[in-house]
Amino acid sequence: MRTTIATCCALLLSATVHAQDFQPQNPECIAPAAPGGGFDLTCRLTSRMLNETGLVGPSIRTTNMPGGIGAIAYNNIQAQRAADANVIVAVSTGSWVNLAQGKFGRFSESDVRWLGAIGADYGVLAVRKDSRFKTLADVVEALKKDPTSVKVGAGGTVGSQDWMKPALVLKAAGVDPRKMRYLAYEGGGEAIGALIGGHIDLFPGDASEVRGQLEAGEIRLLATFSEKRLPGAFADVPTAKEQGYDVQWPIVRGFYVPPKAPEASYAYWTGVLTKLNADPRWQKARGEQGLFEFSMVGAEFDAFAKKRTADFRALAAEVGLAK
Repeated sequence: MRTTIATCCALLLSATVHAQDFQPQNPECIAPAAPGGGFDLTCRLTSRMLNETGLVGPSIRTTNMPGGIGAIAYNNIQAQRAADANVIVAVSTGSWVNLAQGKFGRFSESDVRWLGAIGADYGVLAVRKDSRFKTLADVVEALKKDPTSVKVGAGGTVGSQDWMKPALVLKAAGVDPRKMRYLAYEGGGEAIGALIGGHIDLFPGDASEVRGQLEAGEIRLLATFSEKRLPGAFADVPTAKEQGYDVQWPIVRGFYVPPKAPEASYAYWTGVLTKLNADPRWQKARGEQGLFEFSMVGAEFDAFAKKRTADFRALAAEVGLAK
């Protein structure tokens, strides 16, 4: 037993030393979508707070790299920056959904190193403030009568996490989700603009994405895809479960690093994320943006990401999507 404890202590000390040996040079956070959505929020908020808390000295710049809801960034990392120690890339549950369906090309969930989570979000169903739909039941009824009569739009293509949210509601209501009229946008920001502009009727987005428009009175929420009602600005919004559709969709937000990033850099980034999650200043900033606690870093997050991707492969088959 003493040998085992000594060995573990030596490994922990080694990781700490490696992390101390590394300092990022011109660090960068890649948001794999256009400005305004969840990826963008993940990068900008985390980068700002890592700098403000002094956990990372050099200013972290955010680079938006839209395309394929993460596919372009994923492939760029593989092709050009596989060993880059100074870059972290925003990821969400939607990334695992797309990976599960082969939408990132030949690459799989095993082709990056999953770094850690900094919070969780929850899916919501939003309409314009003057929408004819007043409840989730109104939407379901309209879709039952004619699945093409409601224009649903969000970031990502058919099969993406935003598509999955209403698809699971329709499946629960006995409607084939593949008949849904769905318009794909490059990120949540564009889709919210389309909703407010009257180009779509329904936006299945995330709580953090829509909070500003909700508080400004530009949109209404018909449901949250959470187990219980969300606090604050969302307190009056019923869950889908309350309305007879037990559909839940938590969105984990975090980061990955390139597959060949040096061990010292991986130890460094996991270390600063662990400290950030424990910092009251971060917890306050996270809550102000509508994110909820979800602290998981390093090997535990790596295993979690791979399991979730495997789970989504099964779910894709369940709703009739072929890989």
